[in-house]
Amino acid sequence: MSALSLFYEKQAESIIKSLARRGMNGYYCADCESAVEKALSLIPEGSTVTWGGSESIKECGLTTALAAAPVTVWDRSKVKKKDMKTFYRKAFTADVYLMSTNAITLDGQLVNIDGTGNRIAALTYGPDRIILIVGMNKVCPDLKSAIDRVHNVAAPPNCMRLGMKTPCAADGICHDCLSPQKICNMLHVMHYNRFEGRIQVILVGESLGF
Repeated sequence: MSALSLFYEKQAESIIKSLARRGMNGYYCADCESAVEKALSLIPEGSTVTWGGSESIKECGLTTALAAAPVTVWDRSKVKKKDMKTFYRKAFTADVYLMSTNAITLDGQLVNIDGTGNRIAALTYGPDRIILIVGMNKVCPDLKSAIDRVHNVAAPPNCMRLGMKTPCAADGICHDCLSPQKICNMLHVMHYNRFEGRIQVILVGESLGF
């Protein structure tokens, strides 16, 4: 095992303990293959499954694996733009919601920033089971550094990916703008989950998403 792999494993062990204190279940998988296997094991057969705008779940291969799983998939990529608002609301009724997080602190807080709000709304009070795939590149020492990460590391490349006309998409630097296409519209911090078994966090020993 490499020094980096050992570091990720030990750091994940600490974060998982912190997640437990905050009412969330945590797991560590060394690679994407085992992370996908773990995620599928947490999805009951016959479930309806959907997701937010997450690059991590696509990069690790989970969305592809779902095609062969005994579940009903609600795929947002197949929804027309004019029907997206209706789909967002429908997603709240799914059995399982998949997502990542823009940052996670060493003491187990999940930090996310959203443009529309559908993703953080689902996390806050949506489906009865939320499964997060989180690359260890998203770990931050504390809440302040996590908030810095969502603005300066996560948001600019996401704006570029989405083709947004924002200052950060032009130069890669957060300007705390008020652009009409701004995606940093809502900041959400999950401090604690009081619904037992609802939030499952799979930490992955690879770099995933933004």
